[in-house]
Amino acid sequence: MNGDHVVLLGDSILDNGAYVGGGPDVVAQVRDALPQGWNATLLAVDGDVIDGVRRQLSGRPDDASHLVVSVGGNDALGFAHLLNAPVSSVAEAIATLGAQQGPFTTAYEAMLDAVLATGLPLAVCTIYDTPPSAPNHAVIRTAIGLFNDCITRAAFARGVDLLDLRLICSEDADYANPIEPSSVGGAKIARAIAEWAAGDHDPRPSRVIR
Repeated sequence: MNGDHVVLLGDSILDNGAYVGGGPDVVAQVRDALPQGWNATLLAVDGDVIDGVRRQLSGRPDDASHLVVSVGGNDALGFAHLLNAPVSSVAEAIATLGAQQGPFTTAYEAMLDAVLATGLPLAVCTIYDTPPSAPNHAVIRTAIGLFNDCITRAAFARGVDLLDLRLICSEDADYANPIEPSSVGGAKIARAIAEWAAGDHDPRPSRVIR
C-alpha cells in the first residue's frame, strides 16, 4: 500500500543525526528501507525522556499510519549514580535498583497508553546495551535489564510489538558511542522498523522483531 507514513518518537536512538559523522541517520535509513511511496518523519528528540513522547506525539502528521517509540534510556541514565552506591549485599544492590522500576513503569505505561489512544499500529523498542567490548558492559547490561523488564511487560500486556534493540545492535560497530547508534547500527534499526511497518497488523499477540 502506497502512502503509508511511519513516525519515529523518543530519544537519540532514533534522533542520532548528531552522532553519525556525516553518515545517514536513522530516519533517512528508514525512508530508504521502506517500500516505494512510503514516508517517514522524525519527531524523536535527542535527550528526551519518557514524558517527552506525549509532547512529540502532538506534532504527528495527519497522514501518520505507523508509530515507533524508542525511549527510556535517558530515564535509566538518571539512576546511573546508584551503580556506585555502597551496599552490604547483592540482595541490597538488587533492591536498590529494583526500587526504581516503580516510577519508570508508571511513566512508561502512561506514555504507552497515550500513544495507543491514537489507534495507530505501534512498535516500541527496548533499551540496548553498551558496546560488547566496553569494560562495564556486563554491569550495564544487567542493570538495564531491570528497566527493559518494565518495557517488555508493558508492551506484552497491551499486545504491542517489540523491536528488541539488544538483539539488533549487538556489535561494537553498531554504536557511535556508548549510548547512541552509528550509521551501521542505525541501518539495522531501520531495516527492523521497515520490516515491522510493512508487515501484517491484524490483531494478534505481541511480536518481537530482531
